[in-house]
Amino acid sequence: MKRQEHYFQLTAIILVLLFYLFTSLACAPTKVKVYPRQTPPEETIPPKTTSERPTQEKAAPVKTTPEETTSKTDKVKPPPVKPPTEKAPTVKPAPEKTYDETVSEWKSYQDLAKWMENHFSFDKERYEKFEGTLPVPRTPEETFQLKSGIYVDAAMFSKETLNRINPSYKAQIVVLIIRPYGSNHYACSFRKDGRLFIMDYGTPYKEVNGVHGPYSSLEEYKKFYEKHHPMKGKIESITDLP
Repeated sequence: MKRQEHYFQLTAIILVLLFYLFTSLACAPTKVKVYPRQTPPEETIPPKTTSERPTQEKAAPVKTTPEETTSKTDKVKPPPVKPPTEKAPTVKPAPEKTYDETVSEWKSYQDLAKWMENHFSFDKERYEKFEGTLPVPRTPEETFQLKSGIYVDAAMFSKETLNRINPSYKAQIVVLIIRPYGSNHYACSFRKDGRLFIMDYGTPYKEVNGVHGPYSSLEEYKKFYEKHHPMKGKIESITDLP
């Protein structure tokens, strides 16, 4: 009986001690220790050795500018292939028209005068060769081909051509007998609307070259010639040749 009582007393004491222990633990402040966050150690790159540097430097990409890239690309591109072009047919110059073909297209004395001004030239060599004489005039075809001549050639060419263009011109050769030089000059007269005109391209003097008129008679043209010719001389006579 005493043992049981002693057992119950001992149990009660243990229970009280446990109760006290739990109560003190529950009421004590809880402290949480915070430890600093550990960062992983930095990875260290070992220094490059001399043998490694050239290899890596060679392998490093080279930065290029847009202009360099474009120029390199252009160099690499093959030249564009041009399609074969057809050769243009060679145009041969039209053959020069003959005297007959040319005159057939002229409509008035103005066409003849234009051709004389643009193409005909005074043949000084021929003039000096026959100075003081009267050579045989060239044919209109010869004068047209050579595009040159002296007074008698130009007068004959003008007469024949004017009468081909329009027979109503009634073109004739006019001779001027000049003194004191003892030489003659030849020109061409024609009529238009009842008036007289003179065509003279057979002289080296521009003052009396060209188409002159209208006149009422050859005497009026005589006065014009004496007044404007640089080598002043007196025209002894002037007349039309048949």
